[in-house]
Amino acid sequence: MRSNRDRLIAFVMLLPSLILVGIFVYGFITQAIQTSMTDWGQNPEQPPLAANVVKSFVGLQNYQNIMTDTLEFTFRNSLINTFFFTVFFVLGCVVAGLLLALLLDQNVKGEAFFRTVFLFPMALSFVVTGTIWRWMLQPNGGINILPQALLGLPPIQFTWINNRDVWLPFEWGNVPMYVTMLGIAILAFMAINYALSRRWRATQYAVIAAVVVLLIFLARLWDFIWLPLDTPEAETPIAPKGFNAALIGIIIAAVWQMSGYTMAMFIAGIRGVPEELREAARVDGCSEIDVYRRIVLPQLNPIILSAMIVLGHISLKIFDLVFAMAGPDNAKTVVPGLLVYTEGFRENAFAKASAIAVIMLFFVAVIIVPYLWSQLRQSSQER
Repeated sequence: MRSNRDRLIAFVMLLPSLILVGIFVYGFITQAIQTSMTDWGQNPEQPPLAANVVKSFVGLQNYQNIMTDTLEFTFRNSLINTFFFTVFFVLGCVVAGLLLALLLDQNVKGEAFFRTVFLFPMALSFVVTGTIWRWMLQPNGGINILPQALLGLPPIQFTWINNRDVWLPFEWGNVPMYVTMLGIAILAFMAINYALSRRWRATQYAVIAAVVVLLIFLARLWDFIWLPLDTPEAETPIAPKGFNAALIGIIIAAVWQMSGYTMAMFIAGIRGVPEELREAARVDGCSEIDVYRRIVLPQLNPIILSAMIVLGHISLKIFDLVFAMAGPDNAKTVVPGLLVYTEGFRENAFAKASAIAVIMLFFVAVIIVPYLWSQLRQSSQER
């Protein structure tokens, strides 16, 4: 039993860290939110770097501008790039890491050597990775000339990070519908998962939430909840929205670097499965594929979730890899992190840069907060 004296000593020891975190994390977050609701750097009559600059409160005007203004199509394009990058980056790392872990679990010779080789890219910074892959993805060299150099075949005619093709095009005004359908699908999946676990109250809450989201969408009430995205000004014919093919090279480089991380996590999880369970499954007639499918992989679900959370967090904040590979001015590969840099440190549009940073924080919080809540809840239940 802890005494009050022990609690006091622990609090005093943690107090300096709490003060520093409060100032340099939450204090700066609060300052960024306040700045995003001003016209700092947006008012031509007030030079942003003047000593006596006056910052007027404008509310959510900066958020509305970057979401709907014709001239701010770059930010909307960065959100779409982040979405596609996150999906393919997380999926690629999980699949590649799992395959590598399964291969190394076959007691291959030189396992330590291969494990080190696969983990090595993780030791590099994204800047180094971006520089290496930028050389390798040159249109007239690198990967493109490998078929010609090795097999005598015609070189690959793909411009990689300079590509201007747009795949899966869609209209910005349809984003609320896509988000609604995605939310309903996630809630339906949660309801089914809860039902299979016989958690009926949680199942009921998930079904009710899905119905409420659907009714809000059918009643066309989204414009009263968030900014109206279906304005004609938000659509720009000169910049069609979709999956920019220039992201393929960046996704490949990111997966190459981080798949070793997921491999290490999966190896640790696989080695943590008791061998007795595998032997019992083999005695019952399971093949090796069934052993992995029915015994090993189900026990990796928490590790897969943790890997997806960490990778999703990385992808939402990605900056240095894209900067090193494509530069800050490539509209086809722009991400919100690059816009925070260009708007804040080039254009001195501090209010707009702060608004973009706050939106990034929101998306990161959407991923991290539920995960941390579930982890804390699980640890409290285990006690």
